[in-house]
Amino acid sequence: MSENKYVSLYEYLGHAAGGELGQKVAYAAAKHKIEPGKRYIEQGGYKGDVYLYPTEFLDTYFSTPMIGSDGGYGNPQPSEK
Repeated sequence: MSENKYVSLYEYLGHAAGGELGQKVAYAAAKHKIEPGKRYIEQGGYKGDVYLYPTEFLDTYFSTPMIGSDGGYGNPQPSEK
């Protein structure tokens, strides 16, 4: 069994995620009982902690359509009615 790598949203996406997306990812992680890691960084004028998530979780989060309108699991695409 291999250990899952934890990365920041910046590392995963290749750009800053922004607060709104960061909150949605944090909500989905908590909903699925995923404990994020933390890392202190000083980069581009930002100093502070960033949250880290398993790459397997992020792969699923960004490839799964959103279910419902409550910010549920999946990428931030609106669900069709």
